[in-house]
Amino acid sequence: MPTPPVSYRGRFAPSPTGPLHLGSLIAALASFLDARHYAGAWLVRMEDLDPPREEAGAAERILTSLQRHGLCWDEPVLYQSTRYAAYAQALKTLQQAGLLFTCRCTRAQIGAEGTCCGACRHTPGAPVAGRAGDRPGALRLAVPPDARVAFTDALQGTQHSALGQQLADFVVKRKDGLYAYQLAVVVDDFHQGISHVVRGADLLDSTPRQIALQQALGYPTPAYCHIPLITTRSGQKFSKQNNAPALDDSRAAHNLRLALDFLGQTPPPTELTAVDDILRFATAGWAPGRIPGVLSIPAAQLGVTA
Repeated sequence: MPTPPVSYRGRFAPSPTGPLHLGSLIAALASFLDARHYAGAWLVRMEDLDPPREEAGAAERILTSLQRHGLCWDEPVLYQSTRYAAYAQALKTLQQAGLLFTCRCTRAQIGAEGTCCGACRHTPGAPVAGRAGDRPGALRLAVPPDARVAFTDALQGTQHSALGQQLADFVVKRKDGLYAYQLAVVVDDFHQGISHVVRGADLLDSTPRQIALQQALGYPTPAYCHIPLITTRSGQKFSKQNNAPALDDSRAAHNLRLALDFLGQTPPPTELTAVDDILRFATAGWAPGRIPGVLSIPAAQLGVTA
């Protein structure tokens, strides 16, 4: 990985759907160490955009857990639930450019990857608001059929996406009125001046869509690094839905050692038992090139039962 500029700004953006588990700690630690190693800023953004999926008190538990593991942020936490005006303005910009249309596909009509059936597109410049009596619709970005996106991931290498064929016309505002993740993350990365995004490989497929939105809105594209996911015995991603156990904050030093092992980093000396000492050692020796360049690693390789 090339040496980042002095203006490095990274972030960790959890969703408050449950407590942190080992998979989320790995992602947080990787982004934290990358920012700290290059003397950059590390921010935390709470992706609280989906109230039906959120768990009461989860945001506070996540922040407490990060602090117990020594992962302290440099600026106030940004809550996406406070950013609706910014998302609405971004949609207005896209609408004025003729890049949005309303999709009223039913569940049965939605195609692979959640694509529109193809009959909902408006002609360029047509209004996206529906007529009185129309059923609610989602707003989608109109992606040209020949649109392609290429980028180089710091760990996964060169990526090519036939966006217009594979992930066409993706949702930027949901039918239920909630702003979509793809829109919110792009608007907030720009707002916070994020220069480097280190996150899990489950979001690798989202990156072409986010780059397309960045280009449509005139935003710069951050550098990306997608690290492997930790998976269960059955090959599923560690998540609350898959019953990944919550981190035991009283074992923070042990948890950090597990995460560093997963990331292929040099083990801290055994005499280092304090969280701050372990992080100081890991920051100085941070070597992104040692992270396995794969999409997933079974938890069993760490001796973790899942």
